[in-house]
Amino acid sequence: MENQTSNLTTPGEMLSFDRFKDGVLHDYYIACLSRETSLLGRREVLTGKAKFGIFGDGKEVAQVAMAKFFKPGDWRSGYYRDQTFMFAIGVGTPQQYFAQLYADPDPHNEPFSMGRQMNSHYTSRNVDAEGNWLNLTEIKNTATDMAPTAAQMPRSFGLAYASKSFREIPELQQFKNLSNNGNEVCFCTIGDASTSEGHFWETVNAAGVAQVPLVIFVWDDGYGISVPREMQTTKGSISAALKGFEKEEGTNGFYISKVQGWDYMGMIEAFDEGIALARETHTPVLFHVDELTQPQGHSTSGSHERYKSTERLEWERERDCLKKLKEWILKNGLADEATLEKIETDARKNVKEGRDNAWRAYLKPIKEQVDQTKNLLNQLILDVPEKAAELKKLIPDLVTNREPLRKNVLQTLYRAILICGDKAGSVQAYYDTLCRENAIIYNSNLYNEGAKSALKVPPIAPVITESSPVMNGYEILNHYFDQLFANNPKVLAFGEDLGQIGDVNQGFAGLQKKHGVERISDTGIHELSIMGRGIGLALRGLRPIAEIQYLDYLVYGLQPLTDDVASLQYRTGGQQFCPIIIRSRGHRLEGIWHSGSPMGMIINSLRGIHICVPRNMVQAAGMYNTLLQSNDPGLIVESLNGYRLKERLPENLDTMTVALGVPEILQEGKDITIVSYGSTLRIIQDALQKIASRGISCELIDVQTLLPFDIHHRILDSLKKTNRIIFIDEDVPGGAAAYMFNKVMEEQGGYRYLDVAPRTITAKEHRPGYGSDGDYFSKPNAEEIAAVLIDMMRE
Repeated sequence: MENQTSNLTTPGEMLSFDRFKDGVLHDYYIACLSRETSLLGRREVLTGKAKFGIFGDGKEVAQVAMAKFFKPGDWRSGYYRDQTFMFAIGVGTPQQYFAQLYADPDPHNEPFSMGRQMNSHYTSRNVDAEGNWLNLTEIKNTATDMAPTAAQMPRSFGLAYASKSFREIPELQQFKNLSNNGNEVCFCTIGDASTSEGHFWETVNAAGVAQVPLVIFVWDDGYGISVPREMQTTKGSISAALKGFEKEEGTNGFYISKVQGWDYMGMIEAFDEGIALARETHTPVLFHVDELTQPQGHSTSGSHERYKSTERLEWERERDCLKKLKEWILKNGLADEATLEKIETDARKNVKEGRDNAWRAYLKPIKEQVDQTKNLLNQLILDVPEKAAELKKLIPDLVTNREPLRKNVLQTLYRAILICGDKAGSVQAYYDTLCRENAIIYNSNLYNEGAKSALKVPPIAPVITESSPVMNGYEILNHYFDQLFANNPKVLAFGEDLGQIGDVNQGFAGLQKKHGVERISDTGIHELSIMGRGIGLALRGLRPIAEIQYLDYLVYGLQPLTDDVASLQYRTGGQQFCPIIIRSRGHRLEGIWHSGSPMGMIINSLRGIHICVPRNMVQAAGMYNTLLQSNDPGLIVESLNGYRLKERLPENLDTMTVALGVPEILQEGKDITIVSYGSTLRIIQDALQKIASRGISCELIDVQTLLPFDIHHRILDSLKKTNRIIFIDEDVPGGAAAYMFNKVMEEQGGYRYLDVAPRTITAKEHRPGYGSDGDYFSKPNAEEIAAVLIDMMRE
C-alpha cells in the first residue's frame, strides 16, 4: 500500500485528485459506518433485543473497494457478511440492518424479507406488482440471500450464465430490459472456509468450462469458526489449491488473483483489471482476499479468544483493515486526524440513530396492541366482575414488559378468553383479528399470490379429433418442444444428454440442430450446477427447463431447490420470483436407481414449488404450458414407461393447459374412490379389468399435481358418493400416499363419510429390486390392488 502514492498525484489532474480524495474519505466513512453497525449489532443480541447476529466486521475495506465496480444490471449473489458492500452501493442502511436484526415484519422498515430472514440478508425485486419483469439493467440486483454455507454458489453460476446467453443467443437480443448484450457480471462472495463445500468446487468447474462472467470474492480471515484454514484447504490456500483451474493461453479456466484485504489501492487495481476482464471477455475470475480479520469472532454464539492464540489476536489487531486504511490516508496526506475523527464520530452517531429509529419503529405497533389489550381487559373486568381478580393479574405482566412480542399479546388475550369463556366478547374478537393479521405477516407468500400465479391460468382442454394422428408419447413431447422453442425465445433447455442425442427418451430428438446449441444444450454430470444454472437464468427473466435425467438423481440438486427456490417467494415477501421448470422422469422402470418415486421427500422438501405428476405426455405438455404462463417454479415428473405408449396428437398442443391442483376423474363409479397419479394409474386400470366381473364400481381419480393438491375438494365429493377410499402410489410407506391420505381424511374431513376403513397401497420400504420380478414384488401390482378392492367390498 505504501508504494501507491504515485497514483494520487498525476500532474495537471487536481480535479481528478480531489474527486479521488473525496471518494477515499467516503469509503472510509462507509467502512466506519459498517464497523459501528457490527459493534452495536452484537450488543443488541447480547442484551436480548435480537436473537442472533453474524457480522461483516473486518471485511469493510475489501467491500468498499469491490463496490466501486458494481454497476446497474450486475447481480450480487453473496452471503451474510456483505453489509459493507450493500451500504456502499446505496442499497442498504444501518436502520434497515437493525430492523432486520429485530425481525421487524413491516416491509417499510425491513424491505428485504419482512423480518423473515436474519440480519444482512438482502434482496431486490425482479417483477412489479402485476408480475411483469422490471428493467433489470437499471437495478443493482441482489439474488436473495440464504444462510446455508456455499448455497449461493450454484445460482451464481446461473446468474453469470444468463449474461453468456444474452450475448450469444440472437433471439434474446430483443429483451433490452433484461440485459445489455450480456455485459452484466455476477459478484459472488463466500467465506474461505465455505470453499470446502462441494457446491464451491462444482460451481468453479462449471464456470471454468462454460466461460461466464462470474467474479468470486473469497473472504479469507484464516478460520472457519474455530478451525484454521490449514485443516480445511489443501496447501492452506484456496488460490494455491485452484492453481490447476487457472486460465492459460488456449485453455478455458479462471483468472485468479490474490490480494490483501487491508490493501485499499492494491485491491482497487486488482479488482479493476479482473472485473473488466470478466465483463468484456466473460472470463470467470476469482479473487482470494487474504489477511482479513474478524474483530468480534465468528458470531454472537461464541468468543474467538477461546481458539486464537495471543499472538494471532495481536496480529489481527495490527492488520485490522480500518486501522491500515486510516494509516494510509494519513501517510498520503488525504486527511488529517481531526477530519478522520469527525468521520468516525459521524458514523457512530448515524448508526446509533439508525438503531434507535429501527427499535422504535419495531416496537410501535406492538405497543399499540399492548395498549388495546390493556383497554379491553379493563373493560372485561367491568363486564365480568366475578372474574375481576383473575383478569387483573394479567395486565401488569404485559404492560411492564419493556420489550414485548406479538406472541405476548396473544398469550395474554387467550388467557383472558380461557378465564371468561363465552363472556370474552370483544377480547375474543380482537384475538381473532390479530391471529388473521399475524397469519398474513408470518405465513403468506409461500406461493405466488399475484396475477401471474399458475393457479390463475385457465384450463384449455386438448383438441383431439378422429383425424388426430396416433404416435408415441415421446413423439408428442418432441412436437411440443419444437413448437415451444419456435414460439417462445426465452425458453432454454439443458441437461445431461439433452442436446446432441435429444435426451435419453428422445423428447428433444433433432431439436438442437433446429433451434441451436445455445438454446438446447448438453451439460456435464453435475446436477447441482444444472439446478443453479436454471435458478440464475430464471431470476434474470428467462424460462429455463433444467433437466434431471432420472428422478433418483434429483437428490444431487435438491439443496438449492429446497433452500433457495422453494422458499424464495416466502422469504422475500413475494418480491423475487424464480420461474424455473425442472424436468425429470421417474416411476416404473426396472432398476434400483432408475425407478425412483421419492414423492414424499419431494413434496415435503419443496413446498413452494408446484409438483406435477402427469400420467402421459399430452398431460405433461399442458402442464408445461401452464407453468410457462406463470411466474412460478415447477417440477414435472414424466412417466418413464409412458414414452412409448400411444397417444393422439392434439391440434392445440401449444396452447392447451392443465389446471394445477384440480384432479381428473378418469372413470366414474359408485362403490370405491381410488386416488393415484402417474404410472400407477395404468396398473390400477389393469386391476379394474381383472375384477370387472365382480360388479365393483370404482371411481378412479388422477390427482394430476401433488402440490397443489385438490384445491376444490373433488376427491371429497367422490368419497361422499362411494363412502370407501383407497390411496395408491409407488412411493415408500408413509410417503405420498400418506400425504394424500392426510389431505383428504384430515384437511377435507373425509373421515366423516367412511363406511369402511380407508386404505393405502404403496411400494415396499426398500428400493425396487432389479428386473421385472423386482419391479412386480417391490411396487404395487395389479393383483395386489384387485385383492384389496375386493376385500373393501366385503367389509
